[in-house]
Amino acid sequence: MLRRHGMHVTAQRLAVLRAVSELPHSTADDIHTAVLAEIGSVSRQTVYDVLAALTHRGLFRRIQPAGSSARYENRVGDNHHHLVCRLCGQMVDVDCAVGYTPCLTAADDSGYEIDEAEVVYWGRCPACAAASEASIELQAP
Repeated sequence: MLRRHGMHVTAQRLAVLRAVSELPHSTADDIHTAVLAEIGSVSRQTVYDVLAALTHRGLFRRIQPAGSSARYENRVGDNHHHLVCRLCGQMVDVDCAVGYTPCLTAADDSGYEIDEAEVVYWGRCPACAAASEASIELQAP
C-alpha cells in the first residue's frame, strides 16, 4: 500500500499503519504509545511526521472535533460521519443518511464543487449514559 502511494516502506510507517488500523479514531499520542509498544523506539515527532505524510497521501483521514485533539482513521474515500461522546470522548463511525438529507445539501454552493460534507454528532455513549443514569438513581431519595 505504501509503495502504491509512492512511499518508502519503513518500520515506523508500518507500525503507524497497524496502530491506526487497530485503534481507529486515536490521537497522535495514543498512536505513539502503540508504535512504541510494537517497535520499541520511535520519537513522537516521527509519529507526527508519518501521520502527516499518510494523511497527505490519502491513506488516513484526520478528524478534529471541536475542543478535541486531532484523531486519525484509515476509513477514507467515503463520506461518513462520526458520533462523539461528550463525557468520555469515544468516537464511532456513522454512515451517511440516505434519502432526504437537507443538511447535507448546501442551500447555496457559491460555485463550489462540493465533494464531502462533515457532520459530527455529539451526545453520550451507551456506557456514559448508563453510568449517568446509575448515578441519578443512587442520588434519588
